Amino acid sequence: MIMLKRSRAFSLIELVIVVVILGIIAAIAVPRISSSSQSSGEAACRANLSTLRTAIDRYYAEHNNTFPGAVGDGTNAALSQEALLNQLTKYTNIEGVYSDEKTAAFPFGPYIRSGFPKQTVGPNSGENSVGIVYDNKLEVKPSGGEGWKYNALTGEILANSQDAGLDGITHDKY
Repeated sequence: MIMLKRSRAFSLIELVIVVVILGIIAAIAVPRISSSSQSSGEAACRANLSTLRTAIDRYYAEHNNTFPGAVGDGTNAALSQEALLNQLTKYTNIEGVYSDEKTAAFPFGPYIRSGFPKQTVGPNSGENSVGIVYDNKLEVKPSGGEGWKYNALTGEILANSQDAGLDGITHDKY
């Protein structure tokens, strides 16, 4: 008597069931992963804003109630991104003039370690440039390409994005 060897392959129905199950798992997992990514970007933006606001407030308190960037830094003009960056990342004197080394003449700072962080939300994600104004009102203009908007008159700094976060709050309201 001849015995036929039985094949141990999956049937078409079994394969279809496996594919359907994988599709259901993917449909559940992908939105959770993408919302987690957006949520982490928003949390990073809020943390960066907190750090920048603290640095700006400390500078203001130590420099006769003058916000960084409102005056020149000894090399760059007032309201320039370079002056703002130097005044926050280097040692300064009471007038806001900067030095690369801490001395008795330059006792203040630095307030942040290595420049402005990159924006993590909105259309300007990845940008760390700062749009500076000296006005009573700070307006966010996401088309400008800057990651941040800063008012050297009031010390206000905002994320340059009007996109809504997962909580429904626009990024410029953080």
